[in-house]
Amino acid sequence: MDDTPSSHAGRAQRGPTDADLGAVREQLGRAPRGVRRVAHRCPCGAPDVVETAPLLADGTPFPTVYYLTCPRAAGAVGTLEAGGMMRSMNERLREDEPLRASYVAAHHRYLAAREAIAHVPQIAGVSAGGMPDRVKCLHVLVAQSLAEGPGGNPLGDEALSALPEWWRGGSCVGQGSQGAEEQR
Repeated sequence: MDDTPSSHAGRAQRGPTDADLGAVREQLGRAPRGVRRVAHRCPCGAPDVVETAPLLADGTPFPTVYYLTCPRAAGAVGTLEAGGMMRSMNERLREDEPLRASYVAAHHRYLAAREAIAHVPQIAGVSAGGMPDRVKCLHVLVAQSLAEGPGGNPLGDEALSALPEWWRGGSCVGQGSQGAEEQR
């Protein structure tokens, strides 16, 4: 059986279960906000990406439609960020036209996914993670790649392929929050 994260991709159509919300609460170390559905499950079976509402219950606009919740994955992505991966990606975005075009297309898919949920004028045209001009948050790009599957975001795919097999250590639940708060 293929046990890579992308092999577990799938777009569930129903909302999250109470167990899913409990798992996400445990992963984040706080109550999740605006969760609409589990957008991807970790190979361990727990949610690792949730789709969030673009307008939270308190009226706050929230541009991050795909939110990486798994603390092991978020910690590993944070290590890539600390190692300079974003700097290298930003340099390549300036020089590589096909990469830039693919990244802009990912930005437009991200916006379309959010608009399909609701139009929020305060964040219209604003995606997340620095798209479409730069890389500001690898967590968001990896979350998009996991939620949409391979090809969802070229730089998210690249970061995802550089990550260790975080799920091999067991369940993502009960690990506490390590970097998941950075996404916004």
